[in-house]
Amino acid sequence: MPLPSVMRAVEISSPGGPEVLRVTDRPVPEPLAGQIVIAVDFAGVNRPDALQRAGNYAPPPGASDLPGLEAAGVVAAVGPGVTKWAVGDAVCALLPGGGYAEFARTHQDHALPVPAGMSMDRAAALCETFFTVWSNVFMRGRLSGGERFLVHGGSSGIGTTAIQLANHFGNRVFATAGTAEKCAACMELRAERAINYREEDFVEILRAEGGADLILDMVGGDYIPRNIKALADDGRLVQIAFLQSPKVEMNLAPLMVRRLTITGSTLRPQSDAAKADIAGQLLEKVWPLLDAGRIGPVMDSEFPLDDAAGAHARMESSAHIGKIVLKVR
Repeated sequence: MPLPSVMRAVEISSPGGPEVLRVTDRPVPEPLAGQIVIAVDFAGVNRPDALQRAGNYAPPPGASDLPGLEAAGVVAAVGPGVTKWAVGDAVCALLPGGGYAEFARTHQDHALPVPAGMSMDRAAALCETFFTVWSNVFMRGRLSGGERFLVHGGSSGIGTTAIQLANHFGNRVFATAGTAEKCAACMELRAERAINYREEDFVEILRAEGGADLILDMVGGDYIPRNIKALADDGRLVQIAFLQSPKVEMNLAPLMVRRLTITGSTLRPQSDAAKADIAGQLLEKVWPLLDAGRIGPVMDSEFPLDDAAGAHARMESSAHIGKIVLKVR
């Protein structure tokens, strides 16, 4: 069946708050070589969407200007050279943009099968967080069994994913969160210790344990020098966002004396080949765990496509635990 010519989508009318998101009609994207078009059932809502909405995170060249970096649905069309998927296949996918719409286009290598028995709303909550956590914690951060791992924002989509994966692969997991309810959610996911950062000092707690071998941070600002203090000798800090600030004044001498590593990445600007590599590793090492129900996304709430503004307001309130999704169909 041919694709329709027009679809409903949510666009950013101008940079600003959640209220600038509005439903509109857009042309349905056509698949190019190596690409698929997905009939979107649900789309994940993520912090980079809010940054883009505010005018602080421009889409990469060639990407849709619509927000939305992950979705789940059924393959509706395939482009020339596509060999991995056929029309009708149920997939979840990492997107370069365009997820807040009835149809979205992505590279065939950036889609993964919907895990066995998993609903589409939960599948839509997988890719942005699992790609981010796997590439930064395990590929870039080189977390290995038995190490002490600290994740900030433990109740977020990234945090709940990181806790589960690090725990499964045999690490001691510590997490920070800002309320008793959020700390309890981290403990339910089998974090060894959940640290309420409003009441406790994560630096003191980690130093008493011998220091963190790896820290995953999305806060930045004054957390950066505190993270350095919380690391064990030869420890690694992986920075993936800056909820505070990317700028800080600090003494870098401990990096040399204690042989520390600071690294980080953003997912969206990476090459198709780099994202395909992450997808391949996830399919081999993580998707069997999802198929078996041993791990899974923690779901917070669902909003209709027409209320994308409400979804963004929920996310920016920081009251959520786990993932927020939009119901597109």
